[in-house]
Amino acid sequence: MNKMMLHIEGLAVFVLSIYLYSYNGYSWWMFLILLFAPDISMIGYMFNNNVGAKCYNIFHTYSVSILIVIVGLLLKNQFVLAVGLIWSAHIGMDRALGYGLKYSTNFKDTHLNRV
Repeated sequence: MNKMMLHIEGLAVFVLSIYLYSYNGYSWWMFLILLFAPDISMIGYMFNNNVGAKCYNIFHTYSVSILIVIVGLLLKNQFVLAVGLIWSAHIGMDRALGYGLKYSTNFKDTHLNRV
């Protein structure tokens, strides 16, 4: 049940991020181009599992994306806000699909399950 709630939570964040992105009238081209940008963090796995997991987790935690949304709101910077919403959508999408934060034991070991 707890695992399913994490998937539902991810889906809710994904849908809300898309709604807010659409509500603000941002470019869908930018959304499509940047949606998978956080996955660049997987480059850390070229070094080792520990570095890879740390890099991946920094780019896949809601704390960072929400901070970017808040900075965008405070600075009234539409680009920063749009990037934060896209980033949050990416994380929510990953969580909804079962991709969680990584453990340093193996790329497939996540806080949600073994992928």
